[in-house]
Amino acid sequence: MTARLSAQIDFLKVADRLKTVERANVLMDLSRPENSAEHSWHLALWALALEPFAGPDVSVGRAIRMLLLHDLVEIETGDHPIHEETDWQAVERAERAAARRLFGLLPPDQATCFHDLWTEFEADTTPDARYAKMLDRCQPLFQVLCADTPRPDHVDVVRDNLGTGRAAYLASALPEAFAHAMALLDGTPASLDRFTERLPFLVEADKLKTVHRASRLLDDSRYENSAEHSWHIMLYAWVLDEYAVQPVDTDRVLRMLLLHDLVEIDAGDNPIHGNVDHAVQEALEQAAADRLFGLLPPDQGAALRSLWQEFEAAQSPEAVFGKAVDRVQTPIANLENGGGSWVSYRVSLPQLETRVGQPVSRGAPDLWTWLQPQLLDCFTRLGLPV
Repeated sequence: MTARLSAQIDFLKVADRLKTVERANVLMDLSRPENSAEHSWHLALWALALEPFAGPDVSVGRAIRMLLLHDLVEIETGDHPIHEETDWQAVERAERAAARRLFGLLPPDQATCFHDLWTEFEADTTPDARYAKMLDRCQPLFQVLCADTPRPDHVDVVRDNLGTGRAAYLASALPEAFAHAMALLDGTPASLDRFTERLPFLVEADKLKTVHRASRLLDDSRYENSAEHSWHIMLYAWVLDEYAVQPVDTDRVLRMLLLHDLVEIDAGDNPIHGNVDHAVQEALEQAAADRLFGLLPPDQGAALRSLWQEFEAAQSPEAVFGKAVDRVQTPIANLENGGGSWVSYRVSLPQLETRVGQPVSRGAPDLWTWLQPQLLDCFTRLGLPV
């Protein structure tokens, strides 16, 4: 097990680099370029929120998994904006080579599974891939058009993309979205339909990309944000689901982790090693859940809020495992970046065992067993209390 788990963790550590790949799009508040990890999280949220558009032959769970993986190759190849002159055949060759190397870090069975799913997405021929690709072509349009003050040069790219580019086919594939994008471009009133009644939720979710956590990226270059964190722990849960103490519905775990930090848009991040009034924080998060899930149609909003509440309660097998994964990602990062938040908060090893070890052991004890000797060595080297 140790060699297999070490290989899986090595893959997940390399995946952290996707958080440093900048895209041509910017956040909706125009504060900085979007990165490919938080973009992947946002697309997964689009897949969940627009589930009524998926059709009976689509597995939204598989589409979400495709979207978690689809940009990983950019760790090696970088992002390629659609409006720039590019040798797309050369890009395709580079991305296929990157996919073989990156997914090859995993144990052979998972390497094949992940690579096949990425290849299926790229081929864009199955119902699941077509749904995922449609969202990948649609979401960036509204990332531009729903910005606080849309950049004129980005608006021009959207107009061309809808007219003669990759997004033109949305006129038939996703006509409600196409019509609304054209209305935004032309400054005409929007109609209320299945798409426009979900869009405010998806636009508001962009703000999670500006919520900073106490933890830092593996390369120690900056603090992590809650959107890219959510993407990363979804990947963690998928790769490590075999270590769940009870069998779990992994797609359900992924949905929980997709949603779990949304309330931080209003309530902020709650550092596990900080001094927090938990009753006040819980009240803030419950109010945030009311507001954010209330942006969706009532039935869907209630269903997603219930899933978020299930995660918070941490009683179901899926929630227990999800909580374990949520706790285990930061220690793995801190082991790589010189202690990170442990140094900032002067954390002791007994504190870590209580705050992190207990929930990890409850949901995935093998992960904590694997971590413990590394933690002891790190805390000793850093001179932190053991």
